[in-house]
Amino acid sequence: MKIRRKIVSIDEERCNGCGQCVLACAEGAIELVGGKARLVSENYCDGLAACLGECPQGAISIVEREADAFDPEAVEHYLQRKGGGERIAGIKEQKTDAPNTSDMQAGAQTLDVLPCGCPSTHIQMFKSSCEAANQPVSHSVAYSALSHWPVQIKLVPPTAPFLKGADLLVASDCAPVACPNFHGDFLKGRTVLLGCPKFDDTEEYIDKLTDIFGTAGIRNITILIMEVPCCSKMPLIVQQAMARAGKSIPAETITVSAKGAIVKKQKLAA
Repeated sequence: MKIRRKIVSIDEERCNGCGQCVLACAEGAIELVGGKARLVSENYCDGLAACLGECPQGAISIVEREADAFDPEAVEHYLQRKGGGERIAGIKEQKTDAPNTSDMQAGAQTLDVLPCGCPSTHIQMFKSSCEAANQPVSHSVAYSALSHWPVQIKLVPPTAPFLKGADLLVASDCAPVACPNFHGDFLKGRTVLLGCPKFDDTEEYIDKLTDIFGTAGIRNITILIMEVPCCSKMPLIVQQAMARAGKSIPAETITVSAKGAIVKKQKLAA
């Protein structure tokens, strides 16, 4: 049924396909089609404009016009078909919950919940360690250099805003445990992606990194691996992804021992 109401309007001429509006829309009403943001269906858009402030190009506005009424049940079924299944009220609650001020990562900004609804997929960007250090605390804490969430290669969407123009750290899962000063020596100022080339699907990694390298404008890559044979696949994964994406990004592999000592540094051939 058509009613007169507020609804999203997208100017495709201004849209550069960054995907930030897609991340901001909990109802999944916006998708990228042909490199442009498009409204999937009128009845998926609630007109509350969560996406409005996320567009760096000013391509999104809210207009009042005749449109299909917002249908929460249709949205729920749509998310279920996409693999989600979470209730709409639950999504909104997760997006608007205030952060725990006692958390070490005070100031975290939740940008979206991915369709599966798992807490580990909440896309977040944190304050820098300098900003965090200025927050009032009642006890002494060591501040994390982590700037975003999630961190697993398999969970990070290529359109995540923290990937744009990033200095990328691709690290094997074991490396942060081995390196006693991981945050200060390797993570500070970098966007981290974690993975295990031994136990995970390397082809899936290559596909994901290909998409990231092709769209995110990565400035440079540091690959942090352990001194074990299985980790040696990680530089090859990055190398193949760059080749598929047609990108030549400055990259260096740093190999550490089981005790965290650097045993080798090597530039990665483009």
